[in-house]
Amino acid sequence: MSFILARFTLGVSSSTATIPSKPFHVLFFPGRRRYSALPTATAAPVCQKSSEELLVVVGGGAAGIYGAIRAKTVAPNLSVVVIEKGKPLSKVKISGGGRCNVTNGHAVDNLMLADNYPRGHKELKGSFFNMHGPKDTMSWFSSHGVELKTEDDGRVFPVSNSSSSVVDCLMSEAKEKGVSVQTGKVVTSATRSDGGKFLLKIEKRTVDYVEHIEADYLLIASGSSKQGRSLAIQLGHSIVQPVPSLFTFKIEDPQLAELAGVTFPKVKAKLKLETDKWSIPQLTQVGPMLVTHWGLSGPVILRLSAWGARHLFSSDYAGILYVDFVPDIHIANVKSILTKHKNQFVKQKVLNSCPPELGIVKRFWKYMLHTEGLAGDISWASISNSELLAVASHLKHCLFKVNGKGQFKDEFVTAGGVPLTEITLSTMESRIQSGLFFAGEVLNVDGVTGGFNFQNAWSGGYIAGTSIGNLAVAASLEEEALT
Repeated sequence: MSFILARFTLGVSSSTATIPSKPFHVLFFPGRRRYSALPTATAAPVCQKSSEELLVVVGGGAAGIYGAIRAKTVAPNLSVVVIEKGKPLSKVKISGGGRCNVTNGHAVDNLMLADNYPRGHKELKGSFFNMHGPKDTMSWFSSHGVELKTEDDGRVFPVSNSSSSVVDCLMSEAKEKGVSVQTGKVVTSATRSDGGKFLLKIEKRTVDYVEHIEADYLLIASGSSKQGRSLAIQLGHSIVQPVPSLFTFKIEDPQLAELAGVTFPKVKAKLKLETDKWSIPQLTQVGPMLVTHWGLSGPVILRLSAWGARHLFSSDYAGILYVDFVPDIHIANVKSILTKHKNQFVKQKVLNSCPPELGIVKRFWKYMLHTEGLAGDISWASISNSELLAVASHLKHCLFKVNGKGQFKDEFVTAGGVPLTEITLSTMESRIQSGLFFAGEVLNVDGVTGGFNFQNAWSGGYIAGTSIGNLAVAASLEEEALT
């Protein structure tokens, strides 16, 4: 490696304090203007051979690490450095309850796959998933030693049921390819030099530390953090204001809270918001639902929260939720089932005898009777036809008042970021700055639960890495031709 190492004493100042003189290592690159300075006790600075180009990846998450590996695979002589403020792949580590929902194995058609992205469902129907879709993702991990399984609902997990399998695989591959992952650092500013390089300022929050780097390519894959959005703005991009997505609904209902833990395999739920001016088909969803101590959760609620993310934010997370607990049974048939059960079990108490055809548990049956004002000790013989109709109507059109959002611990997702109109999806390159790329959640793309957000990260990272690698190879060939 061609560089000169000198050790002497410097004083380094920052906006908050001035550190007294201490030993520093300064790296000089002969014939290059790229340099870095850092205390001897810290991690090694970015450096590469004078003839090599440099890619800096902002963010060591799924998109960043995957993109870095791909770039280095395509262009082995490209220097690739990932800057991560925390632990690499920390979101991958905790996702899916610690199992990591890698992707979705049921969405094999790319048009259908795109429909799982509330922000991006129109744009992603193009070449995005054709270049690297769920099958490609599964093939990549399988070929790198991570055995996968597809569950009944389409979610794909490691056979080990441990996210560590995915994390270890990615970190091992990054190391093998020669990707440098530097943690505890933040890229705080980015500008362009007269020569077209990216001038990056890197800081360490825990100590008074500043590092300056010139990069040939910049991939921003910082997830939902402010860091990436700030850099995008500095480089001329606009930002769609981020708001939460994928969350549970808070419902103030003491009786409902007593049902915490009760699950419904299939309900039909429709969200109605006061701010709605147009009919949004996706605000009606069918799927499993779960009662929690604070309200409602489960796939059907999470999908509603994703599609209604901006509308819910505008309405201060207030709305009306209509739930059909027996979506496969017409209301007339529900009443018929109740009437038949009444005639068959005349003397039994209503509370102790719920029609099995409805497929609901006793705890919820008790809740339904209570909301209709029917006493627990009343017999079927005492139930009038109008009361039977009321129960049937309640099962088909149960109303809940949503008055807030809870947290979905398995996935932390935001809606918002760099608009897709400002990048070229076939390369993930900025339309505003050449050599600047984006991937993952920093873009205004987010998916519903089920592995779709990670697939966005894998696809975007792969495409960006491929594009950067190809540019680096072309630049290297051009340089060789000139020498």
